[in-house]
Amino acid sequence: MKSSSPSKPLVAIACGGTGGHLFPGVAVGEQLLLRGCDVTLLVSPKEVDQQAVKSATGMGVATLPAVGMTRGKLLSFVAGFWKSYRAAKNLFRGRTPQAVLAMGGFTSAPPVIAGRACGAATFLHESNTIPGKANRWLAHFVDQAFVGFPTAAAQLRHKNVLSTGTPVRPQFTPGDVASRRVALGLAPDRPVLLVTGGSQGASGVNDLVLQALPALLKAVPTLQFLHLTGPNDFEKVRAGYTAQQAKAVVQPFLTEMDLALGAADVAVSRAGASSMAELAAMRLPSVLIPYPIAADNHQLHNANAFVSTGAAHLLEQRGATGDALAAKLIPLLTDFAARTAMQTALESWHHADAAEVIAEKMIALMEASYGGRWRRTEKPNESGFRVLRLAVPNA
Repeated sequence: MKSSSPSKPLVAIACGGTGGHLFPGVAVGEQLLLRGCDVTLLVSPKEVDQQAVKSATGMGVATLPAVGMTRGKLLSFVAGFWKSYRAAKNLFRGRTPQAVLAMGGFTSAPPVIAGRACGAATFLHESNTIPGKANRWLAHFVDQAFVGFPTAAAQLRHKNVLSTGTPVRPQFTPGDVASRRVALGLAPDRPVLLVTGGSQGASGVNDLVLQALPALLKAVPTLQFLHLTGPNDFEKVRAGYTAQQAKAVVQPFLTEMDLALGAADVAVSRAGASSMAELAAMRLPSVLIPYPIAADNHQLHNANAFVSTGAAHLLEQRGATGDALAAKLIPLLTDFAARTAMQTALESWHHADAAEVIAEKMIALMEASYGGRWRRTEKPNESGFRVLRLAVPNA
Protein backbone atom coordinates (compact mmCIF):
# COMPACT_ATOMS: atom_id res chain seq x y z
CA MET A 1 0.00 0.00 0.00
CA LYS A 2 1.30 3.47 -0.87
CA SER A 3 2.91 5.34 2.01
CA SER A 4 0.60 8.16 3.07
CA SER A 5 -0.02 10.58 5.89
CA PRO A 6 -1.62 8.98 8.98
CA SER A 7 -3.30 12.31 9.72
CA LYS A 8 -5.66 11.74 6.82
CA PRO A 9 -8.55 9.28 6.56
CA LEU A 10 -7.88 6.39 4.18
CA VAL A 11 -10.45 5.20 1.64
CA ALA A 12 -9.95 1.91 -0.22
CA ILE A 13 -11.73 1.64 -3.58
CA ALA A 14 -12.16 -1.91 -4.92
CA CYS A 15 -12.49 -1.38 -8.65
CA GLY A 16 -10.61 -4.17 -10.44
CA GLY A 17 -11.62 -6.54 -13.20
CA THR A 18 -12.61 -4.26 -16.07
CA GLY A 19 -12.16 -0.65 -17.11
CA GLY A 20 -15.89 -0.24 -16.49
CA HIS A 21 -15.28 -0.73 -12.79
CA LEU A 22 -11.86 0.89 -12.55
CA PHE A 23 -12.33 4.25 -14.26
CA PRO A 24 -15.44 5.29 -12.28
CA GLY A 25 -13.53 4.30 -9.14
CA VAL A 26 -10.64 6.53 -10.17
CA ALA A 27 -13.10 9.41 -10.71
CA VAL A 28 -14.42 9.04 -7.15
CA GLY A 29 -10.86 8.69 -5.86
CA GLU A 30 -9.88 12.00 -7.44
CA GLN A 31 -12.72 13.75 -5.63
CA LEU A 32 -11.75 12.16 -2.31
CA LEU A 33 -8.16 13.34 -2.78
CA LEU A 34 -9.42 16.89 -3.28
CA ARG A 35 -11.30 16.58 0.00
CA GLY A 36 -8.22 15.63 2.00
CA CYS A 37 -8.43 11.82 2.00
CA ASP A 38 -5.78 9.28 1.13
CA VAL A 39 -6.97 6.78 -1.48
CA THR A 40 -5.81 3.28 -2.34
CA LEU A 41 -7.17 1.52 -5.45
CA LEU A 42 -7.61 -2.23 -5.07
CA VAL A 43 -7.28 -3.89 -8.48
CA SER A 44 -6.89 -7.33 -10.00
CA PRO A 45 -3.74 -8.80 -11.60
CA LYS A 46 -5.35 -8.46 -15.05
CA GLU A 47 -3.27 -6.58 -17.60
CA VAL A 48 -6.11 -4.14 -18.26
CA ASP A 49 -6.05 -3.09 -14.60
CA GLN A 50 -2.28 -2.88 -14.40
CA GLN A 51 -2.14 -0.63 -17.45
CA ALA A 52 -5.14 1.52 -16.56
CA VAL A 53 -3.99 2.41 -13.04
CA LYS A 54 -0.89 4.07 -14.47
CA SER A 55 -3.11 7.08 -15.24
CA ALA A 56 -4.24 7.39 -11.61
CA THR A 57 -2.04 9.99 -9.92
CA GLY A 58 -1.79 10.62 -6.19
CA MET A 59 -3.38 7.30 -5.23
CA GLY A 60 -1.93 4.11 -3.84
CA VAL A 61 -2.46 0.89 -5.77
CA ALA A 62 -2.66 -2.63 -4.36
CA THR A 63 -3.24 -5.82 -6.33
CA LEU A 64 -5.53 -8.47 -4.85
CA PRO A 65 -6.28 -11.96 -6.21
CA ALA A 66 -9.08 -11.92 -8.77
CA VAL A 67 -12.38 -13.55 -7.85
CA GLY A 68 -14.73 -14.87 -10.52
CA MET A 69 -18.02 -16.72 -10.38
CA THR A 70 -18.22 -19.50 -12.98
CA ARG A 71 -21.18 -21.82 -13.24
CA GLY A 72 -20.38 -25.27 -11.88
CA LYS A 73 -17.21 -24.14 -10.09
CA LEU A 74 -18.58 -23.08 -6.71
CA LEU A 75 -15.73 -24.59 -4.68
CA SER A 76 -13.14 -22.77 -6.79
CA PHE A 77 -15.05 -19.53 -6.30
CA VAL A 78 -15.25 -19.98 -2.53
CA ALA A 79 -11.52 -20.74 -2.36
CA GLY A 80 -10.69 -17.68 -4.47
CA PHE A 81 -13.00 -15.47 -2.42
CA TRP A 82 -11.36 -16.60 0.82
CA LYS A 83 -7.89 -16.00 -0.60
CA SER A 84 -8.83 -12.48 -1.68
CA TYR A 85 -10.49 -11.77 1.67
CA ARG A 86 -7.36 -12.83 3.56
CA ALA A 87 -5.19 -10.70 1.29
CA ALA A 88 -7.43 -7.67 1.93
CA LYS A 89 -7.35 -8.24 5.70
CA ASN A 90 -3.56 -8.48 5.66
CA LEU A 91 -3.40 -5.25 3.65
CA PHE A 92 -5.69 -3.45 6.08
CA ARG A 93 -3.56 -4.51 9.05
CA GLY A 94 -0.83 -2.25 7.68
CA ARG A 95 -3.22 0.69 7.80
CA THR A 96 -6.91 0.43 8.52
CA PRO A 97 -9.18 2.24 6.05
CA GLN A 98 -11.99 4.39 7.35
CA ALA A 99 -14.11 3.51 4.31
CA VAL A 100 -14.22 0.90 1.55
CA LEU A 101 -16.09 1.45 -1.72
CA ALA A 102 -16.94 -1.42 -4.09
CA MET A 103 -17.39 -0.50 -7.75
CA GLY A 104 -18.92 -3.83 -8.83
CA GLY A 105 -18.09 -7.45 -9.56
CA PHE A 106 -17.07 -10.25 -7.21
CA THR A 107 -13.50 -8.90 -7.19
CA SER A 108 -14.72 -5.97 -5.09
CA ALA A 109 -16.67 -8.03 -2.55
CA PRO A 110 -13.85 -9.47 -0.36
CA PRO A 111 -12.33 -6.02 0.41
CA VAL A 112 -15.72 -4.72 1.53
CA ILE A 113 -16.24 -7.70 3.86
CA ALA A 114 -12.70 -7.26 5.18
CA GLY A 115 -13.27 -3.53 5.65
CA ARG A 116 -16.52 -4.12 7.50
CA ALA A 117 -14.71 -6.56 9.81
CA CYS A 118 -12.22 -3.85 10.79
CA GLY A 119 -14.88 -1.19 11.39
CA ALA A 120 -14.76 0.75 8.12
CA ALA A 121 -17.81 2.44 6.64
CA THR A 122 -18.79 0.45 3.54
CA PHE A 123 -20.29 1.49 0.21
CA LEU A 124 -21.05 0.10 -3.24
CA HIS A 125 -21.81 1.57 -6.63
CA GLU A 126 -23.91 -0.29 -9.21
CA SER A 127 -23.56 1.24 -12.66
CA ASN A 128 -25.93 -0.97 -14.70
CA THR A 129 -29.70 -0.92 -15.06
CA ILE A 130 -29.81 -4.47 -13.65
CA PRO A 131 -27.53 -5.02 -10.63
CA GLY A 132 -25.06 -7.87 -10.91
CA LYS A 133 -25.17 -10.88 -8.59
CA ALA A 134 -22.17 -9.63 -6.65
CA ASN A 135 -23.76 -6.27 -5.84
CA ARG A 136 -27.16 -7.81 -5.06
CA TRP A 137 -25.42 -9.99 -2.47
CA LEU A 138 -23.04 -7.28 -1.27
CA ALA A 139 -25.88 -4.81 -0.70
CA HIS A 140 -26.66 -6.65 2.55
CA PHE A 141 -23.25 -5.72 3.95
CA VAL A 142 -22.83 -2.02 3.08
CA ASP A 143 -23.94 1.16 4.81
CA GLN A 144 -24.82 3.04 1.62
CA ALA A 145 -25.46 2.06 -2.00
CA PHE A 146 -25.21 4.24 -5.11
CA VAL A 147 -26.71 3.48 -8.54
CA GLY A 148 -26.06 4.78 -12.03
CA PHE A 149 -29.60 4.19 -13.32
CA PRO A 150 -32.64 4.98 -11.11
CA THR A 151 -34.30 1.70 -12.15
CA ALA A 152 -31.56 -0.28 -10.37
CA ALA A 153 -32.40 1.12 -6.93
CA ALA A 154 -35.34 -1.14 -6.09
CA GLN A 155 -33.46 -4.24 -7.20
CA LEU A 156 -30.69 -3.78 -4.63
CA ARG A 157 -33.16 -4.03 -1.73
CA HIS A 158 -31.19 -1.67 0.44
CA LYS A 159 -32.73 1.03 2.63
CA ASN A 160 -30.08 3.62 1.69
CA VAL A 161 -29.82 3.83 -2.10
CA LEU A 162 -28.93 7.06 -3.88
CA SER A 163 -29.17 7.53 -7.65
CA THR A 164 -26.04 9.42 -8.69
CA GLY A 165 -25.28 8.41 -12.25
CA THR A 166 -21.99 6.72 -13.11
CA PRO A 167 -18.87 8.80 -12.38
CA VAL A 168 -16.60 9.84 -15.23
CA ARG A 169 -13.20 11.47 -14.99
CA PRO A 170 -13.15 15.27 -15.40
CA GLN A 171 -11.18 15.17 -18.67
CA PHE A 172 -14.29 13.77 -20.40
CA THR A 173 -15.46 17.16 -21.60
CA PRO A 174 -16.19 18.17 -25.21
CA GLY A 175 -13.44 20.40 -26.58
CA ASP A 176 -11.10 21.00 -29.49
CA VAL A 177 -11.91 18.18 -31.90
CA ALA A 178 -9.18 19.00 -34.42
CA SER A 179 -6.34 18.97 -31.89
CA ARG A 180 -7.51 15.66 -30.46
CA ARG A 181 -7.54 14.14 -33.94
CA VAL A 182 -4.02 15.37 -34.64
CA ALA A 183 -2.83 13.96 -31.29
CA LEU A 184 -4.11 10.54 -32.35
CA GLY A 185 -2.60 10.66 -35.84
CA LEU A 186 -5.83 11.49 -37.66
CA ALA A 187 -6.53 14.22 -40.20
CA PRO A 188 -8.14 17.21 -38.43
CA ASP A 189 -10.65 18.03 -41.17
CA ARG A 190 -12.11 14.59 -41.98
CA PRO A 191 -14.97 12.81 -40.15
CA VAL A 192 -14.05 10.09 -37.66
CA LEU A 193 -15.83 6.89 -36.65
CA LEU A 194 -14.66 5.47 -33.31
CA VAL A 195 -15.00 1.73 -32.78
CA THR A 196 -14.54 0.35 -29.27
CA GLY A 197 -15.53 -2.89 -27.65
CA GLY A 198 -14.60 -1.86 -24.12
CA SER A 199 -11.31 -2.32 -22.31
CA GLN A 200 -10.82 -5.86 -23.62
CA GLY A 201 -12.18 -5.44 -27.12
CA ALA A 202 -15.04 -7.25 -28.82
CA SER A 203 -14.56 -9.62 -31.76
CA GLY A 204 -18.24 -9.47 -32.70
CA VAL A 205 -18.10 -5.68 -33.02
CA ASN A 206 -14.80 -5.82 -34.91
CA ASP A 207 -16.18 -8.26 -37.47
CA LEU A 208 -19.36 -6.25 -38.07
CA VAL A 209 -17.39 -3.06 -38.69
CA LEU A 210 -15.08 -4.79 -41.16
CA GLN A 211 -18.13 -6.12 -43.01
CA ALA A 212 -19.64 -2.63 -43.07
CA LEU A 213 -16.49 -0.93 -44.42
CA PRO A 214 -17.34 -0.98 -48.16
CA ALA A 215 -20.77 0.57 -47.61
CA LEU A 216 -19.44 3.16 -45.16
CA LEU A 217 -16.64 4.26 -47.47
CA LYS A 218 -19.00 4.44 -50.44
CA ALA A 219 -21.37 6.72 -48.50
CA VAL A 220 -18.63 8.79 -46.81
CA PRO A 221 -15.42 8.55 -48.91
CA THR A 222 -13.49 10.87 -46.56
CA LEU A 223 -14.33 8.82 -43.47
CA GLN A 224 -11.45 7.85 -41.21
CA PHE A 225 -11.48 5.36 -38.37
CA LEU A 226 -10.14 5.06 -34.85
CA HIS A 227 -10.52 1.40 -33.98
CA LEU A 228 -9.66 -0.08 -30.55
CA THR A 229 -9.58 -3.79 -31.20
CA GLY A 230 -8.63 -5.45 -27.92
CA PRO A 231 -5.55 -7.69 -27.74
CA ASN A 232 -6.72 -10.55 -29.97
CA ASP A 233 -7.96 -8.93 -33.20
CA PHE A 234 -5.36 -6.22 -33.78
CA GLU A 235 -3.65 -7.75 -36.82
CA LYS A 236 -6.91 -8.91 -38.43
CA VAL A 237 -8.56 -5.51 -38.10
CA ARG A 238 -5.50 -3.59 -39.30
CA ALA A 239 -5.33 -5.85 -42.37
CA GLY A 240 -9.03 -5.24 -43.04
CA TYR A 241 -8.56 -1.48 -43.24
CA THR A 242 -5.45 -1.87 -45.39
CA ALA A 243 -7.39 -4.02 -47.85
CA GLN A 244 -10.00 -1.27 -48.21
CA GLN A 245 -7.32 1.46 -48.40
CA ALA A 246 -9.07 3.24 -45.55
CA LYS A 247 -7.45 5.85 -43.32
CA ALA A 248 -7.43 4.18 -39.89
CA VAL A 249 -5.62 4.35 -36.59
CA VAL A 250 -5.84 0.85 -35.12
CA GLN A 251 -4.75 0.11 -31.55
CA PRO A 252 -5.40 -2.78 -29.17
CA PHE A 253 -6.17 -0.46 -26.25
CA LEU A 254 -6.07 3.24 -25.47
CA THR A 255 -5.83 4.66 -21.97
CA GLU A 256 -6.71 8.19 -23.12
CA MET A 257 -10.33 7.46 -23.99
CA ASP A 258 -11.18 11.14 -23.59
CA LEU A 259 -9.03 11.82 -26.66
CA ALA A 260 -10.71 9.03 -28.61
CA LEU A 261 -14.25 10.12 -27.80
CA GLY A 262 -13.40 13.78 -28.29
CA ALA A 263 -11.96 13.13 -31.75
CA ALA A 264 -14.97 11.24 -33.10
CA ASP A 265 -18.20 12.26 -34.84
CA VAL A 266 -19.92 8.93 -34.18
CA ALA A 267 -19.04 5.78 -32.22
CA VAL A 268 -19.77 2.07 -32.37
CA SER A 269 -19.62 0.71 -28.85
CA ARG A 270 -20.63 -2.02 -26.47
CA ALA A 271 -23.23 -0.96 -23.90
CA GLY A 272 -21.31 -1.19 -20.66
CA ALA A 273 -22.56 1.44 -18.23
CA SER A 274 -19.20 3.17 -17.83
CA SER A 275 -18.70 3.45 -21.60
CA MET A 276 -22.20 4.86 -21.97
CA ALA A 277 -21.58 7.41 -19.21
CA GLU A 278 -18.49 8.57 -21.11
CA LEU A 279 -20.49 8.80 -24.36
CA ALA A 280 -23.03 10.96 -22.56
CA ALA A 281 -20.35 13.18 -21.03
CA MET A 282 -18.81 13.78 -24.47
CA ARG A 283 -22.21 14.07 -26.22
CA LEU A 284 -21.05 11.49 -28.76
CA PRO A 285 -23.76 9.88 -30.95
CA SER A 286 -23.43 6.12 -31.15
CA VAL A 287 -24.68 2.78 -32.33
CA LEU A 288 -24.65 0.44 -29.33
CA ILE A 289 -24.05 -3.28 -29.85
CA PRO A 290 -24.66 -4.93 -26.46
CA TYR A 291 -22.53 -7.90 -25.43
CA PRO A 292 -25.01 -10.72 -26.14
CA ILE A 293 -24.04 -13.00 -23.25
CA ALA A 294 -23.61 -10.38 -20.51
CA ALA A 295 -25.03 -11.44 -17.15
CA ASP A 296 -28.82 -10.94 -17.05
CA ASN A 297 -28.44 -9.38 -20.53
CA HIS A 298 -27.77 -6.14 -18.67
CA GLN A 299 -26.05 -4.43 -21.60
CA LEU A 300 -29.21 -4.72 -23.69
CA HIS A 301 -31.20 -3.10 -20.87
CA ASN A 302 -28.58 -0.36 -20.58
CA ALA A 303 -28.80 0.32 -24.31
CA ASN A 304 -32.59 0.34 -24.32
CA ALA A 305 -32.56 3.06 -21.65
CA PHE A 306 -30.59 5.34 -23.99
CA VAL A 307 -32.59 4.34 -27.05
CA SER A 308 -35.86 5.15 -25.30
CA THR A 309 -34.85 8.83 -25.13
CA GLY A 310 -33.21 9.04 -28.55
CA ALA A 311 -29.69 9.11 -27.06
CA ALA A 312 -28.37 6.15 -29.12
CA HIS A 313 -29.23 3.61 -31.79
CA LEU A 314 -29.30 -0.11 -30.98
CA LEU A 315 -28.08 -3.07 -33.04
CA GLU A 316 -28.31 -6.48 -31.43
CA GLN A 317 -25.35 -8.66 -32.37
CA ARG A 318 -27.24 -11.90 -32.93
CA GLY A 319 -28.20 -12.02 -36.59
CA ALA A 320 -26.65 -8.64 -37.34
CA THR A 321 -24.87 -7.94 -40.65
CA GLY A 322 -22.42 -5.35 -41.86
CA ASP A 323 -25.14 -3.84 -44.03
CA ALA A 324 -27.42 -3.48 -41.00
CA LEU A 325 -24.69 -1.67 -39.10
CA ALA A 326 -23.96 0.60 -42.05
CA ALA A 327 -27.65 1.45 -42.29
CA LYS A 328 -27.58 2.66 -38.66
CA LEU A 329 -24.33 4.59 -39.04
CA ILE A 330 -24.66 6.35 -42.38
CA PRO A 331 -27.55 8.67 -41.38
CA LEU A 332 -25.59 9.77 -38.30
CA LEU A 333 -22.40 10.33 -40.29
CA THR A 334 -24.08 12.28 -43.08
CA ASP A 335 -26.88 14.19 -41.30
CA PHE A 336 -25.79 16.97 -38.94
CA ALA A 337 -29.34 17.42 -37.66
CA ALA A 338 -29.56 13.74 -36.69
CA ARG A 339 -26.32 14.00 -34.73
CA THR A 340 -27.46 17.19 -33.04
CA ALA A 341 -30.74 15.62 -31.93
CA MET A 342 -28.90 12.67 -30.42
CA GLN A 343 -26.42 14.97 -28.67
CA THR A 344 -29.32 16.86 -27.11
CA ALA A 345 -30.81 13.61 -25.85
CA LEU A 346 -27.44 12.58 -24.36
CA GLU A 347 -27.38 15.66 -22.12
CA SER A 348 -30.00 14.20 -19.79
CA TRP A 349 -27.86 11.11 -19.20
CA HIS A 350 -24.76 13.02 -18.11
CA HIS A 351 -24.38 13.43 -14.36
CA ALA A 352 -21.42 15.76 -14.13
CA ASP A 353 -21.42 15.74 -10.33
CA ALA A 354 -21.71 11.95 -9.80
CA ALA A 355 -18.19 11.52 -8.39
CA GLU A 356 -18.57 14.60 -6.17
CA VAL A 357 -21.92 13.44 -4.78
CA ILE A 358 -20.52 10.00 -3.94
CA ALA A 359 -17.40 11.46 -2.32
CA GLU A 360 -19.42 13.92 -0.20
CA LYS A 361 -21.87 11.22 0.91
CA MET A 362 -18.98 8.94 1.91
CA ILE A 363 -17.31 11.68 3.93
CA ALA A 364 -20.56 12.58 5.69
CA LEU A 365 -21.09 8.97 6.71
CA MET A 366 -17.48 8.66 7.88
CA GLU A 367 -17.98 11.72 10.04
CA ALA A 368 -21.13 10.23 11.57
CA SER A 369 -19.54 6.79 12.04
CA TYR A 370 -16.45 8.07 13.81
CA GLY A 371 -18.37 10.39 16.15
CA GLY A 372 -16.10 13.28 16.97
CA ARG A 373 -12.83 11.73 15.80
CA TRP A 374 -13.26 13.42 12.43
CA ARG A 375 -14.05 17.03 11.66
CA ARG A 376 -14.09 19.46 8.75
CA THR A 377 -11.57 22.21 8.47
CA GLU A 378 -13.17 25.64 8.84
CA LYS A 379 -11.68 26.94 5.59
CA PRO A 380 -11.79 25.30 2.15
CA ASN A 381 -8.54 24.09 0.62
CA GLU A 382 -7.04 25.62 -2.53
CA SER A 383 -9.53 23.71 -4.70
CA GLY A 384 -12.50 25.14 -2.83
CA PHE A 385 -13.51 21.88 -1.14
CA ARG A 386 -14.01 21.30 2.55
CA VAL A 387 -11.42 18.86 3.87
CA LEU A 388 -11.92 15.96 6.26
CA ARG A 389 -9.20 15.90 8.91
CA LEU A 390 -8.26 13.76 11.85
CA ALA A 391 -8.99 15.64 15.08
CA VAL A 392 -5.73 16.01 17.01
CA PRO A 393 -6.02 16.14 20.84
CA ASN A 394 -5.27 19.56 22.32
CA ALA A 395 -4.91 21.04 18.84
